[in-house]
Amino acid sequence: MGLNTIDAKMFANMFLAGAKNLENKKEWINELNVFPVPDGDTGTNMSMTMMAAAKEVAAIENPDMASLAKAVSTGSLRGARGNSGVILSQLCRGFAKVIKEYDELTVPILAAACDKAVRTAYKAVMKPKEGTILTVARGASKRADDLAMAGEEDLEVFIREVIKEAEIVLSQTPEMLPVLKQAGVVDSGGQGLVEALKGGFDAFLGKESDFSLNMETKAGSAGVNSNIEAQANVEIKFCYCTQFLIMTEQELSQTREMEFKNFLSSIGDSIVVVADEEIVKVHVHTNEPGLALQRALQYGQLTNIIIENMRLERDEKVSDMMEKEMQRVPEAKEPEHKDTGFIAVSAGDGINGIFRSLGVDDIIEGGQTMNPSTEDILTAIDRINADNIFIFPNNKNIILAANQAKQLTTDKNIIVIPTKTVPQGITAIINYVPDISAEENEAVMCQEAEHVATGQVTYAVRDTELDGRKIRRGDFMGIGDSGLLSVGTDLQETAFDMLQGMMRDGFELISIYYGADVEESAARELADRVKAAFAGCDVELQSGGQPVYSYIVSAE
Repeated sequence: MGLNTIDAKMFANMFLAGAKNLENKKEWINELNVFPVPDGDTGTNMSMTMMAAAKEVAAIENPDMASLAKAVSTGSLRGARGNSGVILSQLCRGFAKVIKEYDELTVPILAAACDKAVRTAYKAVMKPKEGTILTVARGASKRADDLAMAGEEDLEVFIREVIKEAEIVLSQTPEMLPVLKQAGVVDSGGQGLVEALKGGFDAFLGKESDFSLNMETKAGSAGVNSNIEAQANVEIKFCYCTQFLIMTEQELSQTREMEFKNFLSSIGDSIVVVADEEIVKVHVHTNEPGLALQRALQYGQLTNIIIENMRLERDEKVSDMMEKEMQRVPEAKEPEHKDTGFIAVSAGDGINGIFRSLGVDDIIEGGQTMNPSTEDILTAIDRINADNIFIFPNNKNIILAANQAKQLTTDKNIIVIPTKTVPQGITAIINYVPDISAEENEAVMCQEAEHVATGQVTYAVRDTELDGRKIRRGDFMGIGDSGLLSVGTDLQETAFDMLQGMMRDGFELISIYYGADVEESAARELADRVKAAFAGCDVELQSGGQPVYSYIVSAE
């Protein structure tokens, strides 16, 4: 006869196993991102959200269902990152609301908990989209309810059937979202949910699992926010960022170029090979830069060789972030109270400087490459002694976390301006008027932000097809507010083509923010070309210093 109840100890083990399975599969889930950009982070966001709750669960010495429910709910809410992480935290929150009332879980209780989880998550999303984690969760919940109504009592049968239904719905997500079908992937958030459920089921079945979590904190990091810890734990598979130019005597043939790219693929990733008539630009992340240079010598002479140790750069960045964070800690007196404060999510010294010059009180390091958690945002809120605090997420994947922080704050009036890009955030805060109310400012800033068109240029990390365009690994992509605008092997051309696709009648100002990987001279060449092509617009060039995105361009 099968098992009919789950006690607190077993539930704790199931949750921990689910979190660890999600952690183990996060990189694979990241690769399911529709856009083949280097910051596909659904798996990372979901894993960090669930691990935050798992640490709370693991810290309970003698758990009962009520204490576990509180740990799951609180931990996931405060640790939530990105849209997928926030939705996962809401599923956890709804589930916890039901199970906290019981000492043991049965099929009917689990079915009711699944239903509450789905309703809570759907309520948290303003415009739920089908073909996502929400759809997978709803399908699983519907199957759970059907089994409970049919009188099923065996939990092994129940859980197996619920996961089976989740996998069926997941397989159908490409039919619900055409962009998934075009990219040849299932929904990454839905896949993350399935992996968490599978991990929990393995623990239920008694499969050998290590339920311990690494609770150690790196020396000197006590009190440092989780975003810094996340940066420190980022795995760097290939250590050396290697860049150089090959000066060829004759144009590199397509066959030889492909052979060279295949060789680089065998020793590294993040490969960009752009061949011109007499010059080939090469970029690769590898542990063996000497092999890349040796092979390149077969094609010509080498120049402009740059080899950077990304692990050392990461460690220096983390050290700098920790130093800045710890400098805040010893402040003896309360900051002066004021009526209004501002928080912006930003990455890049140049962009950070722009926000500070506009009066932003607190910069949360993050954005495309690292979505801050709800906890990070709450910490920033606590640092500002103001009655009203405006938050500029500047990324569509951070808006839900900001709203969640708002809901968890009771002593201050939090206003989230739903800016989806950095240029939207800059325009919004420029339009702040001190002499009108917070509500009036919210309306004005939201309206002005909507008038800003944004494009961002990055590179592809895998081959795919989007919007009818074939994209090869290493190609540059210009991504606009509504999707892909340009693809090419030349960064400057791709950026210019993207801007042409963004432009509309009535635009008067074009702003170009060049990233950490772009030389100022190249950025100026692009700006001059834009000035000539759009003579009726003012063109501003700024050093953004942002990672991953070589250019961020706005028009308004």
